[in-house]
Amino acid sequence: MSPNLTITNARISNKPGLQYLSICDGIITAISPMSSTLPKPQGGESTQLDVKGDWVSLGGVDLQINGALGLAFPDLGPEDQETLAKICEFLWDQGIDAFMPTLVTTAVEKIHQALTLIQKFSAQPTHRQSAQILGVHLEGPFLNPEKRGAHPAEYLLPLTLDQVKRVLGKGGEGVKIITLAPEIDLKGDVIPYLKSLGVTVSLGHSQATAAEAEAAFEQGASMVTHAFNAMPGLHHRQPGLLGAAIAHPAVYCGLIADGEHVCPTMLNVFLRACRGSLSPAKHCPGVFLVSDALSPFGLPDGSYPWDSRQIDVQQGTARLPNGVLAGTTLSLLRGIQNLVEWDICEVGEAIALATEAPRDAIGLPGLSPGRPAHLLRWSLNQSSRQLTWRRLNITNG
Repeated sequence: MSPNLTITNARISNKPGLQYLSICDGIITAISPMSSTLPKPQGGESTQLDVKGDWVSLGGVDLQINGALGLAFPDLGPEDQETLAKICEFLWDQGIDAFMPTLVTTAVEKIHQALTLIQKFSAQPTHRQSAQILGVHLEGPFLNPEKRGAHPAEYLLPLTLDQVKRVLGKGGEGVKIITLAPEIDLKGDVIPYLKSLGVTVSLGHSQATAAEAEAAFEQGASMVTHAFNAMPGLHHRQPGLLGAAIAHPAVYCGLIADGEHVCPTMLNVFLRACRGSLSPAKHCPGVFLVSDALSPFGLPDGSYPWDSRQIDVQQGTARLPNGVLAGTTLSLLRGIQNLVEWDICEVGEAIALATEAPRDAIGLPGLSPGRPAHLLRWSLNQSSRQLTWRRLNITNG
């Protein structure tokens, strides 16, 4: 049994004041205000770790990540099992507890192969110090051609029930999120079908009007993929998909906070709109951060193959040769740091956007008793607004 540990004087998102966390055998057993009585150890060795007002959180959950270490998830082959294991270890080192490999638009046969290989890998025992795969995010091929962005046009498909069943194939149970454009569902039967399978439907790469988006939300769609990107912007007479999502109380919007996909000013406007009457210190409802990282994540800037094309990575931003924004190679937690450095969010709120909010969006429990103590410690330099983090070694504090 691991020794008991009590973490004291910790700040936690959504909890006022300083807290202590009791941990036994790697599991959180209590979270309580410092004003309450510290628990007595339940036998065995006991230690205390005073974090002196730093923030403590679970690790991040990335619901949209396209690859890393040179491997794009749609290109997975039987020879890539070891690389996939290395990616899981790399993401753990990047502060990520869990993620959804994202398959962008490609040939149906490649989707099937990737789904099969990811399921096979997920069924194997994994090393404790690696990020967990939660399932697959299928981004396409059911997208509006006018908003396809960097997705190859030749692999886009019409959004029909038959095509959805074809794409899911035999490995469809591994798909947990699908991004689609609701306005191309002419019969209106796809979203209810996907919901019946337990798939979370996210709207994106879309020209949907507000009315079309609201109809999709009524059918069960509950997310928006990379808000602002690959959709019309906010307009005061045509709110569109994004406006409908902000106004809907039960819809979560993924957001890329690298400063390139959405400029910091609009990030601030968006978060203020979603925050509503809540204090900035509170967890902003309906928003979670994603990385949208591409296969060169973890590699230096340069030119890299991407399906049959090349992407150029400069300062963490990836573009096609024609200048179209393809994605990023920055980590999920970098988005937290950016929001704090740009003075858009208080520290607790920014941390929650990448640790608590993604879990909320897919129904996973957040930081609470009974959860494994895979914890990060966050420290803020008040003068520079630089936020740093490190994993806590729960075994020895």
